[in-house]
Amino acid sequence: MVAEITDESSGDKAIRIAVLGAGSWGSALAMQLARSGAHCVLWGRSPEHVALMKKSGRNERFLPGIAFPENLAFESTLEQALASTDEVLIAVPTSAFTAVLDNVAASLRDGQGVSWASKGLEPGSGRFLHQAAQSRLGKERALAVVTGPSFALEVARSLPTAVTVAGTDEKYCRKIAQALHGGSFRAYTSADIVGAELGGAVKNVLAVATGISDGLSFGNNARAALITRGLAEMMRLGRALGARDQTMIGLAGIGDLVLTSTGELSRNRRLGLALGAGKSVDTAVKEIGQVVEGVSTSAEVWRLAQRYNIEMPISEQVYGIIHLGLNPRQCVRELLSREQKSESS
Repeated sequence: MVAEITDESSGDKAIRIAVLGAGSWGSALAMQLARSGAHCVLWGRSPEHVALMKKSGRNERFLPGIAFPENLAFESTLEQALASTDEVLIAVPTSAFTAVLDNVAASLRDGQGVSWASKGLEPGSGRFLHQAAQSRLGKERALAVVTGPSFALEVARSLPTAVTVAGTDEKYCRKIAQALHGGSFRAYTSADIVGAELGGAVKNVLAVATGISDGLSFGNNARAALITRGLAEMMRLGRALGARDQTMIGLAGIGDLVLTSTGELSRNRRLGLALGAGKSVDTAVKEIGQVVEGVSTSAEVWRLAQRYNIEMPISEQVYGIIHLGLNPRQCVRELLSREQKSESS
């Protein structure tokens, strides 16, 4: 069941929370938390970057021209950031997620939860991030993921946004959601952390596919077909993993899929556009200038599909294009000319 945190039930938001990761997403979430009344500290691994943000009052590298709230604090020392706060929200690429977990583990107190806004699967193992967290922090600790259709730039600009906070403990999910909820930012809660994390991972791969199609000028019909059939792939894998269909057709599933597949701010879509235009993966990622989660996630999703014997032709073709060097035009044409069958199969 998904529950909305309403304005009337928001309660005291003045929690003390450290956002770990000073990229675009971490900075935007820290801004939202501060605007909603939380005592928020933003930490970044580069002391120079943190000092520059503190001095300028902006993150000019990732969110140029947008001023930080005056009540947002900054810390370049992880130990100090954790010592001055009670809650932790990790917002780093999935490739850095477990390293940050290892660094914060010793500072966590009994009963203290951990949340994150990273979207993807653990590179190499293919595990969900909550599984990676449980292996390091124990299964008793409350965990939550913040996910859904949300571009960092639009959150930073206070444009209307809705997300889902899904986790292992209902009370903890509500606490994080209440801290985020405010103004034009709406937060919902869910107990389906598997479905929420799966949607956030698979949508990256499918957005690469739609970007490739658009880069090849295959048109709006093709894009709509790829999004719709991509959702079918997501739901098939989700059922095998125990995710709820309701989650797949909610914010963490179709919501994030549509945004990432169509929005011009999407790095994964931009990667697909570049591949469709004939550029190599390395060149495209270099031009984007930030981590593109679909690159590593495409391999992990493909492995999951193989492990559970789930048919995921779109995801398989994206894996082939990125990791095996298959021809994008031929791959999309093969997808769109597959044999006739029932839509429900």
